[in-house]
Amino acid sequence: MSVTSQSRTSGDSQEVTEAQTSGDRSAWASLRPLVLRLHFYAGVLVAPFLLVAAATGFLYACSFQAEKIVYAHELRVPVGKSELPISQQVAAARKAHPEGTISAVRPSPEDGATMRVLLSGVKGIEADHTLAVFVNPYTGEVRGALEQYGSTGALPLRTWIDDLHRDLHLGEPGRMYSEFAASWLWVIAGGGLVLWFGRRRAQRKVRGTSGRRRTLTVHGSVGVWAAAGLFFLSATGLTWSTYAGANIDDLRTLLGQATPTVAAGVAAGGEHAEHGGGTAGGTEGATGTDVGLDVVLKAARSEGLSNPVEIVPPADASTAYVVKQIQRGWPEKQDSVAVDPATGEVTDVLRFDDYPLLAKLTRWGIDAHTGVLFGIVNQIALAALALCLILLIVLGYRMWWQRGRGSAFGRPLSRGAWQHVSPYLLVPLLATIAVLGYFVPLLGIPLAAFLAVDIVLGEIAYRRGKRTYTPAA
Repeated sequence: MSVTSQSRTSGDSQEVTEAQTSGDRSAWASLRPLVLRLHFYAGVLVAPFLLVAAATGFLYACSFQAEKIVYAHELRVPVGKSELPISQQVAAARKAHPEGTISAVRPSPEDGATMRVLLSGVKGIEADHTLAVFVNPYTGEVRGALEQYGSTGALPLRTWIDDLHRDLHLGEPGRMYSEFAASWLWVIAGGGLVLWFGRRRAQRKVRGTSGRRRTLTVHGSVGVWAAAGLFFLSATGLTWSTYAGANIDDLRTLLGQATPTVAAGVAAGGEHAEHGGGTAGGTEGATGTDVGLDVVLKAARSEGLSNPVEIVPPADASTAYVVKQIQRGWPEKQDSVAVDPATGEVTDVLRFDDYPLLAKLTRWGIDAHTGVLFGIVNQIALAALALCLILLIVLGYRMWWQRGRGSAFGRPLSRGAWQHVSPYLLVPLLATIAVLGYFVPLLGIPLAAFLAVDIVLGEIAYRRGKRTYTPAA
């Protein structure tokens, strides 16, 4: 190739590069006001809900350690020489609390820890809660009884804070607040990230700045450091929400990624047909047809199920005992087995290693969100994230104030930003938002309502001759 040809090729390449760069800058210049407007208004309108979620989430992260202090008498006992058989411990619990029906038994998971007998159908206890009777495994002494909720065994203090965080003690309607906050958290965090990295490097420095620019820089810096955690909280919070959570469950089922369960059915007939006459599936008043809790636990141990475990009695004459590991800390222990109450033989085994990938990810995500996956380190990280979110909200409102004059709140951002976005960007963006809005309805419905109101207000301003568009700085 000649020198002249090389020069032309080099010049053409440079022109293409400059054109692409110019196009990228032009695309960002048109998109930035739209992202800024969404980030601003979403932050202003959703921030109160996020503030409540962050404050109650901080309390929940602290509740694990508080629970150990408040309920130390029920949870801990002096270490003895040897533990009594499980059947004797259950008998002691039933003597002190004959009400209700045994729904599960949790043997002492470690030296110095009490065992729990969980009773359902107890008067004064909510239907989805149980009464946990705490027994000294070495002496059979009943240390007390407390209401318990959930698979992590939350006691009254943590349960109260959990309900506050989840639904503000308003029941099912109250869950919409937390789902609304989780649905928008990732949008606000994502918009903030885009705006932060779209700024010039010199504009990101805190040192030497003051006023609104300093607030903006601190707000952006904290947001960048906390962004990954906020995305995680949003995604995992939606996993078991009312509407988005149901859509996620349906999608997992469609993909064959639902959480499996151990097969608890057993063949009826013979001796086993006589089983089930007593309450709690043979754990109390059992006849010779039921091998009893100690044999069932021994059978589970033979399959490698180490502590902590929970033993669930048969629901009726055609079902087996289910023994499942309940450790939610890392590494998780979630193996489970079914044991025939007539023979003590293991009829089915389900290993956590055999769970589908999405089922594992869901389990890990929920446990990390609730602060149990990595213990106290997990809880400290959640508390820190909650404080960061509170700080971001306070700084965001301060910036809004600083946009104003005197004692007035800040000026609203100009309308019409979407009109300056290229159709090649706008159409895919709207399609993506529509799909996300369908699967996350508390994102899609409020966003559609906001757009409708904004369009109406814009038309009113236009007819009055007051509508203008100025690209945001």
